[in-house]
Amino acid sequence: MQKTVVIDIVGLSESIISDYTPFLKSYIAKNHISKIKPVLPAVTTTSQSVYVTGKYPKDHGIVGNGWYDHTDAEVKFWKQSNHLVGAEKVWDEAKKRNPSFTCAKMFWWYNMYSTADYSVTPRPQYHQDGVKAPDCYSYPAELRDELQAKLGTFPLFSFWGPNANIKSSKWIADASMHVDALYDPTLQLIYLPHLDYCLQKFGVDLPKIKKELGEIDALIEELVTYFEGKGADIILLSEYGINNVTEPIHVNRVLRRHGYLSIREEQGLELLDAGASAAFAVSDHQISHIYVKNKAQIPEIKALLSAIPGVAKVLDAKEKKENHIDHSRAGDLILIADTDKWFTYYYWLDDAKAPDFARCVEIFKKPGYDPVEMFMDPSNPLIKLKAGYKLARKLSGFRYLMNVIPLDATLIKGSHGSPDCAKEFYPVFISKNKQVDEIVPTDVYNLILNSIF
Repeated sequence: MQKTVVIDIVGLSESIISDYTPFLKSYIAKNHISKIKPVLPAVTTTSQSVYVTGKYPKDHGIVGNGWYDHTDAEVKFWKQSNHLVGAEKVWDEAKKRNPSFTCAKMFWWYNMYSTADYSVTPRPQYHQDGVKAPDCYSYPAELRDELQAKLGTFPLFSFWGPNANIKSSKWIADASMHVDALYDPTLQLIYLPHLDYCLQKFGVDLPKIKKELGEIDALIEELVTYFEGKGADIILLSEYGINNVTEPIHVNRVLRRHGYLSIREEQGLELLDAGASAAFAVSDHQISHIYVKNKAQIPEIKALLSAIPGVAKVLDAKEKKENHIDHSRAGDLILIADTDKWFTYYYWLDDAKAPDFARCVEIFKKPGYDPVEMFMDPSNPLIKLKAGYKLARKLSGFRYLMNVIPLDATLIKGSHGSPDCAKEFYPVFISKNKQVDEIVPTDVYNLILNSIF
């Protein structure tokens, strides 16, 4: 077997490979780069699940970063159990071929309770007093303690939110090298999220994000140098590229104005009542799943949503099948935005009635993805003082609400998810082995196996 390392560089596409990424530019010149046709939807959990199963969402069931759970009548995002991925994984097939094969999953998603031999993933501690403390989960359990003793506590607040920065990717890279030194796995899957932050905040504005490009370039060089020294076959890839966007689309507000959405008011603030709604949207970057209670209303709702400016496509049952996403978790309709638009989860019509979690980093309570969590409210000149006060309350052991996130979706300048982006924004596959110039996402599974065997 050939030792293989797959490094997932989030947001990497040909659009950002430049003089600001000198190592990547020279590395590609010595190896080979292929474009990966984006899966629908081109988001983290779906793309990774396609890569490790060789199957589309219709088979493995990961139709987005979140979906509506019909049994619980709740929208659920960013769940972590590997049992949700309903197809055999590449490491299971590799172990069948050679029982001595081992795999380490370093922050790839659905990383809890998998059949991989070693794994590490973000897992905060939620204390009864309301404090969210940085931490991670590992298998074996003692690996978490060893890594944090060596590297410090996993920097959760550098992994997502207004303070997202290179520290989280650096921690993951250092942990990956330490895991390699401990266990020498045959296959290691490494996730580097760093470019996700600046590209969604600022778009493909290379001079503006040159610092972040330089930081990830140096980190990739460090990893590649280390693993080449171990004789590993190295694959660099991405899940999606990020293209510029100019405008958000508030699908739930459209459905609300037409009487399909049900809202509960609690202490003067509004909550989406998904289980009681005739129709609602679960938005995820440039994709929005529409769940309809009375299936007889699907045609009228499709007509309504098709007329929204910026909606490129509305997929019904037939079109979902054609796009390999006809799974029970998927919406009855799926919207795809124009490539310069994206979908919010916003459902309130008056910001004064927005739920308290809307102004917080709260990835589990929001019924959709919210990239605005990467900003502190720029309209408040005292926002950093406010955040400092909240942090002081936390450090003093008091309850606190870090409500510093704006409600201005126009701040977002980059997005992804649509499979119809220009090819310069396609995800990429980089290796020493020459492939065709464009591959389909299910090919990645076999290319990983081919590297190992």
